[in-house]
Amino acid sequence: MAAPNEITVPQLLRLIGTPQAPVIVDLSIDPDFDADPFLIPGAFRHPHTDVAGLKARLAGRACVLVCQRGIKLSQGMAAWLRNDGIAAEYLAGGMYAWRDHAGAPRIPAKALPEPVDGSTLWVTRHRPKIDRIACPWLIRRFVDPQARFLYVSPSEVAGVADRYGATPFDVEGVFWSHRGALCTFDTMLDEFALRSEALDILSRVVRGADTNRHDLMPEAAGLLAISVGLSRQFRNDHDQLEADMVLYDALYRWARDGQGEGHDWPAGQKA
Repeated sequence: MAAPNEITVPQLLRLIGTPQAPVIVDLSIDPDFDADPFLIPGAFRHPHTDVAGLKARLAGRACVLVCQRGIKLSQGMAAWLRNDGIAAEYLAGGMYAWRDHAGAPRIPAKALPEPVDGSTLWVTRHRPKIDRIACPWLIRRFVDPQARFLYVSPSEVAGVADRYGATPFDVEGVFWSHRGALCTFDTMLDEFALRSEALDILSRVVRGADTNRHDLMPEAAGLLAISVGLSRQFRNDHDQLEADMVLYDALYRWARDGQGEGHDWPAGQKA
């Protein structure tokens, strides 16, 4: 019988990438992590010896604890946090179970930019439409839920990146940008090892809208239209990003498990 504070790999996999995803905390000790330096999407590392610090970071949010095997470190921390009123679960089988599960993505730790004041900091051109919204959505849902984004004048992206330690993206001449026919969203999927059937479908919609290739996916034209409309509703780029998060959440769920659903006039009735 499963423990009441246990979550399985398939159960957690269904939550990752959605607004309902819990905070994921990797408690692996350094030697174990160094031998296999990968993270579950959205996870951050924290030492098991710092319970007070972890509680402060969680701020009461529900969480899943992960260690190498899902035994003493994660089970002990889950029990401690639950005793203190925090909804905590441990991942059954730990990182070994996640690693061995087909289709469970693992982010190479080396792919993550160095954090600035506790989370990653990114900078790009202001007045975003497609890629500069899709990429922040991907980062917040799969890489770093606390990531921050700076939207600045195109001519100032490099300078802001240099002065504030931010990582530039979706501008010419930087690592996180278009590569050939692929857009920045594709680059992030590849570098973060996040390719999946659903994200591949979403990437074609994003690429088609971002590069005016509506032949790639018929939904690309719709994404462009909605994105242009949203950009004209908001003067504040961060308000637009928050509004667009709902749009990309919906597109992801459609790509993951909603493509088979159509809509037409009910059978037996005339228009």
